[in-house]
Amino acid sequence: MKVENRLHPNEEQLKGFQEGDTDSPIYMLNLLKFKERAEYEDGRESDVTGEEAYGVYGREVQAHIEKVGGKGIFLGNVSRLMLGEVEDLWDKVAIVMYPSRKAMMTMIQDPDYQASAIHRKAGLLGQLNIEVKDNPF
Repeated sequence: MKVENRLHPNEEQLKGFQEGDTDSPIYMLNLLKFKERAEYEDGRESDVTGEEAYGVYGREVQAHIEKVGGKGIFLGNVSRLMLGEVEDLWDKVAIVMYPSRKAMMTMIQDPDYQASAIHRKAGLLGQLNIEVKDNPF
């Protein structure tokens, strides 16, 4: 299995996200890998780590998630790999619930969200963002 962290979905992934069942609740599993130092696209000087820059995004994004009816479920530090192999572990894991794919798309298209997302891009080296649907035991 090839693992490649990214900052944004490719065209095929984005198209697939907008097709099919866009109205059911989803959970987004985020596997986050941070840059050593934050790098802002606008060239601003920054003496914060990637994790600290992402933390600014994390605090701001909570309101954006709630605005579309979602909520943060879990955030934690990755401590070790129990099973399997990867070249490099992620730094944090986050799980966010959205009432639907439509709600998530509404959020990421909102200019207020996009203003917060500059900190996400400055701090993240890359991530995996995995959609999970509820399936009771």
